[in-house]
Amino acid sequence: MRKGKLAKLYTIAAAAALATSLVIPLAPQTAHADRGVVDLWKAIKPLTTIASAMNTGAHPDDEHSAMLAYLSLGKGVDTSSVIANRGEGGQNEIGSELGNALGIIRTRELQEASKITNIHLENLSEKIDDPIFDFGFSKSPDETLEKWGEDVAYERLIRKIRTLRPDVVIPAFLNEPSTHGHHRAINVITVRAFKDAADPNVFPEQLKEGLFPWQVKKLYVPAQEKDYSVSVPVGAYDEIYGASYVQLGEESRFMHKSQGMGRHYDEGPSFSYYKLDQSIVETKAKEADFFAGIAYTFDDLAKETASQSGGEKVANELKKLQKDAEEVIAAYPSFAAVAKEAHEMLADVQKALRDVESSSLPAAAKTDLLHRLGVKQAQLNKASAEALSLVTKVKPETNELVAGQTTKVTVSAYNGGQAKVNNVKLALNVPKGWQARALSATSFPSLGYNQTVKTTYEVTVSGHAELFQPYAAPAITADVSYSFAGSTANSHVLPADAVAVLPAFAMTLDPNATVLNTLKPQDPIPVKVTVKNYNPGAAQTSISLEAPEGWSVEPKAAPLAFDAKGETKSVAFTIKASASVKPAPYTITAVAAGGGKESRHGAQVIRYAHIGTTYFVQPATLNVQAFDLKVPAGLKVGYVSSGFDNIDQYLSQLGVDVTNLTAKDIESGDLGQYDTIVLGIRAYGFRPELIPSNARLLKYVENGGNLVVQYHKPEDKWKPELAPYPIKIGTPLIQWRVTDENSPVTMLAPDHALFNTPNKITEEDWNNWIQDRSAYNPSEWGKEYTELIANGDPGEKEFTGTFLTAKYGKGTYTYSSLVWYREIPSLVPGAIRMFVNMVSLQQ
Repeated sequence: MRKGKLAKLYTIAAAAALATSLVIPLAPQTAHADRGVVDLWKAIKPLTTIASAMNTGAHPDDEHSAMLAYLSLGKGVDTSSVIANRGEGGQNEIGSELGNALGIIRTRELQEASKITNIHLENLSEKIDDPIFDFGFSKSPDETLEKWGEDVAYERLIRKIRTLRPDVVIPAFLNEPSTHGHHRAINVITVRAFKDAADPNVFPEQLKEGLFPWQVKKLYVPAQEKDYSVSVPVGAYDEIYGASYVQLGEESRFMHKSQGMGRHYDEGPSFSYYKLDQSIVETKAKEADFFAGIAYTFDDLAKETASQSGGEKVANELKKLQKDAEEVIAAYPSFAAVAKEAHEMLADVQKALRDVESSSLPAAAKTDLLHRLGVKQAQLNKASAEALSLVTKVKPETNELVAGQTTKVTVSAYNGGQAKVNNVKLALNVPKGWQARALSATSFPSLGYNQTVKTTYEVTVSGHAELFQPYAAPAITADVSYSFAGSTANSHVLPADAVAVLPAFAMTLDPNATVLNTLKPQDPIPVKVTVKNYNPGAAQTSISLEAPEGWSVEPKAAPLAFDAKGETKSVAFTIKASASVKPAPYTITAVAAGGGKESRHGAQVIRYAHIGTTYFVQPATLNVQAFDLKVPAGLKVGYVSSGFDNIDQYLSQLGVDVTNLTAKDIESGDLGQYDTIVLGIRAYGFRPELIPSNARLLKYVENGGNLVVQYHKPEDKWKPELAPYPIKIGTPLIQWRVTDENSPVTMLAPDHALFNTPNKITEEDWNNWIQDRSAYNPSEWGKEYTELIANGDPGEKEFTGTFLTAKYGKGTYTYSSLVWYREIPSLVPGAIRMFVNMVSLQQ
């Protein structure tokens, strides 16, 4: 192979290796406490093995956390997790964000979880509104791959495998009918990729880009104790970490707070089981671990290399690295001694890389060695910084920028260790089109104990800079290089929080979604536009609304002047539709214009303690759904929110008098003042006052009240006797839901008031639903209930307990598993008309 091609090969392999071995994902860090000798051990343990593994899953929180903790933290294996989507279709247990906003939260949680288990994270989904999207529960891998785009998903998975080059791959789930279709889809393409990633005829365009085919050695699937190939001792206790691998894995799972993940486990033996599905090496029925028959140490790699033509010299270098790794481990826990040994190993890795490049080894062997050595080089960079107690930072003057702005960013290095480092260089990385000018020296001859060196850069954001994308690599990073003990190391540094290019004037419309009642087409729609100034100082703009042709907006425009960054002001508009408005969806767009610039976006700040601050930049729009709707005058509703839905807000927009009930209201307030009381989804599980007060709620019904209960899971403390006549929720939950939003619905009691008053419900009202029909349907219920609908997924038995209502005393009790919390914010006309009917019973 020509030298030029080899150089290119090395560059590609080294870059891939660096990406593979980064403990911190390409996303902002949140503040965290370093743990001294524990973090040092976490950094040096990977030097002892050249093996690698990959776990594939569909959603954030699908990762096999205990097994990953065992491989990465316990064994030091270069471990990666590849997750398909961002979890946009899930529920949210910490806030009201859904859809893309929830996907951003779940992605950040996954990134933080991955730091704890020291694994490298990748996603197949690349951007907001990516085709690989969590579209909700699916019962079929075929449906999932069709919606994702099978070629898109498969190409990206093959690319990840060819880039990360794992020895062992482990899909998180089996392809079984009782399993979520997204999980099954990932199993299907992971199993298929075992051979295809090695086939140069599969996605050959990747090879033209510089990737190489890669043959995974083994593929395992989850198994049970009764039939397995490998048992992973995840219950083993690690003295250095002071926890078992199950406990370490759960520490990472606790980061998935929006999904309510994480459990407390006691110490003691436990195992995870896996079955060998495919292999290219000889195996036994029962194996000691995943890597039986696979090169695991530098000595193993040296033996393989020595057996190939031209490999003897390189094999000797690999044997030296084996000794180096053992000496690094032996030096622990002395920071200074570990630093010296690590830098000696780094020098040997760099020499081995040069020797591989100049060797006459076969091309495939060179590619493999360059990748594995590149991984070690990146790991040694991290080990060096930990051992030297070198703290590197990149700190922007502000994390919120606008196009064209000039700001300052400081790169610093602090030496907290006893050894002096030399030739320190501080470099700032900015996107193409941005400018960065150092205002002081960027190189320093030495850095001693308790000393800091820093460089401030003047940074000018491109006038055409793209607005913040939460799944993109950080806009600003830094590299700190330094010399110690005969070799040079590099620390790649990320800001502590997201650095975001935001709209100069970020606008939020209230409401951002509303109903236009075609029975009253000239009723005005009041809209408040709240504008936040992200310019670095005083600024002026003019706010207007773009409406459909024939609609009127008053005022036509409103000038705003801001004195400082971060200042917020609001403008009130009144919109009227044309008298001839037809039932249809419409969009109103806010525009901030002035100084030759225009903004049409808002910036939702997403901030939680466990994930820090990030942003969701999206068009500043108001979605209007026009349709006919009758709402009884004076209707008074008490809403018991679980925090998981915002249906109460939409009822208020419709003209319903809604009161959010407090614990005191429920426990001792006058419930009889409300025509209807609505319990939000899963309310019994998250409003602790409900179960002790359930008798009061039933008495409210008995006295003539209308109680509406939305769906619950059994784990929400639901018991059949909470209802006036027993209702049992079906299990396993996966089998008691309808996922096809277009599935036919039969109204079993078409004459019931719920389908007739005040709105006449027809077959058309079941059209244009989104994501699902129902979740967690009842399996048993009392004969007193009227079964309102029959509905099921194609080819499956229909459920008749989805929508139940019964008279109880003078009042009415209704239990519904229909997913109102998704349909109503999406302005699905039929769902809104039916919900109004449901809360209007007895009026």
